[in-house]
Amino acid sequence: MATPRLLSALLAIGVLLTGCQGAEAESLTRLPVPQPPALDARRPVLWVSLAAHLGRSPLVLQSAAGAIQLVDARGERFSGQRLQLRWQSQPLEEPLQIRRSVLGPFSSFESAEQAALAWRRQGVAAEVAHPGDWEVWAAAGAAPPPGLQARQVQQELKQRLVVQLSTPAGWRSLEGPLQITAPGGLRLQKGVFAGPFRLQSDAYGSWTLVEQVPLERYLQGVVPHEIGAGSPAAALAAQAVLARTWALRNRHRFAVDGYHLCADTQCQVYSDPRQAGAAVRRAISGTAGQVLAVEGEPIHAVYHASNGGVSADEDEAWPLPELGYLEPELDLRTAPPAGVSVPLDSSQEVALLLARRSGVVGASHPLFRWRRQLTQASLRQGLGARAASLGAPLKPVVLERGPSGRVVRLAIEGPGGRVVLERDAIRRTYRQLPSTLFVLKPAGAGVWAVEGGGFGHGAGLSQAGAIDLAARGWSVQQILDRYYPGASLVPIGALPASP
Repeated sequence: MATPRLLSALLAIGVLLTGCQGAEAESLTRLPVPQPPALDARRPVLWVSLAAHLGRSPLVLQSAAGAIQLVDARGERFSGQRLQLRWQSQPLEEPLQIRRSVLGPFSSFESAEQAALAWRRQGVAAEVAHPGDWEVWAAAGAAPPPGLQARQVQQELKQRLVVQLSTPAGWRSLEGPLQITAPGGLRLQKGVFAGPFRLQSDAYGSWTLVEQVPLERYLQGVVPHEIGAGSPAAALAAQAVLARTWALRNRHRFAVDGYHLCADTQCQVYSDPRQAGAAVRRAISGTAGQVLAVEGEPIHAVYHASNGGVSADEDEAWPLPELGYLEPELDLRTAPPAGVSVPLDSSQEVALLLARRSGVVGASHPLFRWRRQLTQASLRQGLGARAASLGAPLKPVVLERGPSGRVVRLAIEGPGGRVVLERDAIRRTYRQLPSTLFVLKPAGAGVWAVEGGGFGHGAGLSQAGAIDLAARGWSVQQILDRYYPGASLVPIGALPASP
């Protein structure tokens, strides 16, 4: 068992014992933090990270108006229009042992979550973490799921990061979490956020600034940044429904760190809600509390910028189980080109679709059609250290396409072997590719032309398509039915209670 001094150290950094390596030494798989609260369907409030992995640089809290109020875990109170914080390392009374099995890194939360589910089906307690890339953590020595490899991580923590506040008497150490209110809002990231806020430790020993934001206000900071404030009313309303549904479905995404969602592209882009204009606010209030659901559960409400003329199956983007409301479908207003039908089985069919520009929904998007090049330098740069064993020259080879014609397995081959990229790992490795709906053509010695269409993973709603359809008079219900057939609009209160 842990000694009293070790338990005191654990309580001081807000962690619990999660594993044990024999009777001599207690160990942790991570530094856990309390879970964020369950969502109340009547007044759902999200905990959203505005700044994560803090602890290396000072943090300045600047009030937009009035004084900031700060209360630490001991009840000490401070106020001011500008509060300056920093972090200092303090030694622990006794070192803490961290031991865990790790899967990953993964290209997305979705891929990591499927690996965690595979581990859980084996009876292993597993959780998704994001120390830099997406990973899955379990107790040390846990046998990995079939087809995956686990690495063992062992750390000895001798120090912890303590937050300090600058006061007239000097720097004062505070005990987290810190509760922060700012009646006039905090100035952050060129915007103002209303709060209230928490500054709390995470699973990695660093800190996170979290805003506790009501769901409908959160949407004011998401909708204009995801689809554009100038979009037609029905497109804005569809985006509001999807952003609300996505947030509820993904509220467990950062549970390991004690909050629900982030504010960047790993979640939904969330910025200053005050920037939401009248049209955005009408779209949100007009759909207030409504989500898309199937069999009483919020759907996987994924969306993207442009599908290039054909929507993707969910399995083309991530290794997800079959979702009947995310099916490949040509996104056309007129008859398809001769020889083109879903499934798009060959590069020739994809090329025929990409040659089509008229009669395609959402064709005005700037990346509706695009061209890129893959050179020897770019092929190597994308692979990084994995390219060393392949030799030269390198060659990209499409191994498999999904039913929408998107590349789901891409090999980079060389004299020394090959590296196979699957699904979301393709665009993560070669970020210059806007989508995986493309064909490859030789374009000189060691150079390949990439001709493609669309921007994003292609599953669910095409924002360019929604804007096009709304401009042609389609209603929000018609737009949602087109991209999520079989899903129904329901009030949040009709969903099961949040865990």
